[in-house]
Amino acid sequence: MSTGLETYVVDAEALMATKDRFRESGVRLPRISQLANPSTLKTDMACVDPDAPDPRNLFRVHWFNGADRTSRAAVPEHIVLPPELTGVMATIIVALGNRFPLIRAHKVLTAYGCLVPRLITGGFDPTRHRAIWPSTGNYCRGGVAISRIMGCRSAAVLPEGMSRERFQWLENWVTDQADIIRTCGTESNVKEIYDACNDLAQDRENVILNQFREFGNYIIHRAVTGPALEAIFNAVQGTRKLKARAFISASGSAGTLAAGDYLKARLGADIGAVEAMECPTLLYNGFGEHNIQGIGDKHVPLIHNVMNTDYVIGISDAASDALNLLFNTSSGRSFLAERTSLGQEFLGALADLGLSAIANVLGAIKLAKYANMNAEDVILTVATDGSEMYGTEQGKAILDQPNGCFDTTTAAEIYGRFMLGIATDHLLETSRRDRERIFNLGYYTWVEQQGVDIPSFEVRREQSFWDSLMANVPRWDAMIDDFNSDL
Repeated sequence: MSTGLETYVVDAEALMATKDRFRESGVRLPRISQLANPSTLKTDMACVDPDAPDPRNLFRVHWFNGADRTSRAAVPEHIVLPPELTGVMATIIVALGNRFPLIRAHKVLTAYGCLVPRLITGGFDPTRHRAIWPSTGNYCRGGVAISRIMGCRSAAVLPEGMSRERFQWLENWVTDQADIIRTCGTESNVKEIYDACNDLAQDRENVILNQFREFGNYIIHRAVTGPALEAIFNAVQGTRKLKARAFISASGSAGTLAAGDYLKARLGADIGAVEAMECPTLLYNGFGEHNIQGIGDKHVPLIHNVMNTDYVIGISDAASDALNLLFNTSSGRSFLAERTSLGQEFLGALADLGLSAIANVLGAIKLAKYANMNAEDVILTVATDGSEMYGTEQGKAILDQPNGCFDTTTAAEIYGRFMLGIATDHLLETSRRDRERIFNLGYYTWVEQQGVDIPSFEVRREQSFWDSLMANVPRWDAMIDDFNSDL
């Protein structure tokens, strides 16, 4: 079975079957370097629906899609959050993931990064294998979408308590409703997902593409998301002298955090991992349940480069739930317009921030306060998805407000408490000992439960290991070229 890091053919027969399938269905694969720099892409995409299972949409799996999601932008779409909103002087920049095709979330890039190495080496045969996508929502949607394009069967494995919008999307995209596998719990119940996948793995025709341990996830974000964020930083900087102080991302599968490794090497940015205070695994070896959907936890992902993480920042889901109302209701925006004097065009753009994006923004604000940053200091972060995935969550949050309603008075209280009033508590600037503690915590998931051998676990302590992974990019790109040449 493929490990996902091979740069040679592991099954020639499967590779041939894959080429035959793609030749018939018109599927071609973009190089990773093309997704990092899509100006090199020559495919005419103007007439292609970005939400259709069209093979050409694989060439849109990058950060440079325009707001209409059909055109290509010179600079990745982003929001610069002003001090009038955030209450801090630091420049906070949010890259927008809902410009991606098929699922309106950047996790489709993660799915491609995990699958393409297996396709080009014969580790996955779409004519006989079923792709299993364990997730807390967006990654499994990305995987199902790509599987649909390839004409192969797939299954989404996710907790039953995730947002209704996630399940509605899946119900419209899977070929068999039995391929939506609901595990118990909500956002924090990742082990239950793993247990379901271990059962599914007993059938050798099921290929588990576990984003929490697939190094293709790390590689694709360091190779593609990192340069995209650098391009945004350069565009915002212009002729000014700004400093990239930090990159902030929720821990989740830790794939997006790999962009921080790129930004640290290129721009000297620190790396901050956000997690829910209701489940403070990295901060306190803690556990619990939370609703910052998209950052499943109670474990340390195998692909998290813990020893390169400078901060761990705890954010409450009470804050992200409440600010989701502030940003996406008429009462909330009316209050913000009056309080901040920000125009409706900018306030409307706050709809591009989903729950985990709001948590990332709050993590950036907290770090800016902690480090006493000024206007020349830049914090980069990402919005995995937008608010369109959380309409039902807004309804739940309204019921939690006083008298079950949300008005301008409640909006003022939420803004003052959860944004302007955010403190620097539950923020850890990691020492070597802190990093060793967090790293060692991963032993219990990966060695004891999931069967990773000790040498493979231990080698991840060294930065040289993570840097060496990036040599796979040109090798895979060459293999993608060879693959496409046979189609």
